[in-house]
Amino acid sequence: MTFENTREFARQLDAGDELRKYREEFIFPHVNGKQVIYFTGNSLGLQPKRTKAYVDEIMNDWANLAVEGHFYADKPWWDYQERFASPLSGIVGAKPSEVTVMNTLTVNLHLLMVSFYQPTPQKYKIICEEKAFPSDQYMFQSQVHFHGFDAKDAIVEVKRREGEHNIRLEDVLAKIDEVGDELALVLIGGVNYYTGQVFDMKAITDAGHKYGAYVGFDLAHAAGNIKLHLHDWGVDFAAWCSYKYMNSGPGNVSGIFVHEAHHNNTELPRFAGWWGHNKERRFLMEPKFDPVRGAEGWQVSNLPVISLAPYLASVEMFAEVGMDKLIKKRDQITAYLEFILHEIDKEIDGTEFEIITPANQEERACQISVFLHGQGRALFEYLMKNGVITDWREPNVIRLAPVPFYCSFEDMYEFGQILKKGILNKA
Repeated sequence: MTFENTREFARQLDAGDELRKYREEFIFPHVNGKQVIYFTGNSLGLQPKRTKAYVDEIMNDWANLAVEGHFYADKPWWDYQERFASPLSGIVGAKPSEVTVMNTLTVNLHLLMVSFYQPTPQKYKIICEEKAFPSDQYMFQSQVHFHGFDAKDAIVEVKRREGEHNIRLEDVLAKIDEVGDELALVLIGGVNYYTGQVFDMKAITDAGHKYGAYVGFDLAHAAGNIKLHLHDWGVDFAAWCSYKYMNSGPGNVSGIFVHEAHHNNTELPRFAGWWGHNKERRFLMEPKFDPVRGAEGWQVSNLPVISLAPYLASVEMFAEVGMDKLIKKRDQITAYLEFILHEIDKEIDGTEFEIITPANQEERACQISVFLHGQGRALFEYLMKNGVITDWREPNVIRLAPVPFYCSFEDMYEFGQILKKGILNKA
């Protein structure tokens, strides 16, 4: 498609958008009395309007049934998490038994590493990507220290080549070959939080398995954003947060995936709790742990249903739409945003926007990260004050995520006009 940098053209794209009605399903903040252009769904998604009814249902059941809500609420609390199995399996490409919800993201990664990081003196190294999200870096360091290893030796980062912003797949695979039989675990972000690069998870999984290593992924920026096939790719485990592209609310519960190949291995180490115990016998209060055969066997405590309610509202919306339609719009609106950026760049002398997200659609998703050469934080602050909610990362990068559920093509055009004014006002 040949794009145009005009409001009329953007409105034509919106008129043809089969997801346009879902924009009305979300609550937008306002700045200066005007609805914002929201680019930070990669950090915190907007609140769906239907969320309140799901939370109110829990609160009303608590008020009217008290403890009996565990069994007699319309959605009984004791099995509330089971309602996520079907929609989440569709979002991440899994079997329903391979997914569940519990805890928060880094907590879940730690718990999964109990099972899938079992270092020996000969096989103890972890491969991750350079500039992984800091929480992952801290997790790796604490895990290897806990097992008595030196982080400088045990943690192996795959680095970007000099002058490049993204990590080449060939370099990931080469690093796996280099570490070889010393490799215990590959744990990489499925989508890099800083650049928005999407990794080839199947190729990485196959390469890690060649050396008998476990392979897992932090899908914080991938779940609800890209097409995943975790089961078919043979990924051992994964975890993701729910508050970014899946709009469940700040700091809300995490989802996990454990491949069915591990479900019947009751000898696999794990930190157990009663909510992971055989659910048919859970209330018999037996002394010996008998894990549920599935991802639910990694649950520890009973679930915080008030936190689950907003997540359920969101995943049911995903089930209505399906990932294919979301990705179709995602690709088009991201391409249009990229076009707008290039157009503004050409229109203003002395300005250079360097997009550090891969241009290849197969290697990017719903994020464009931009180096603002010749600009600085003042431009970011201008955007924020003028109703463009975006994200700043040092030294001078803004991250833009045009989420297909609620961003419009006219938003992309309007952003370009505000961006242009911000640069010219500074000049």
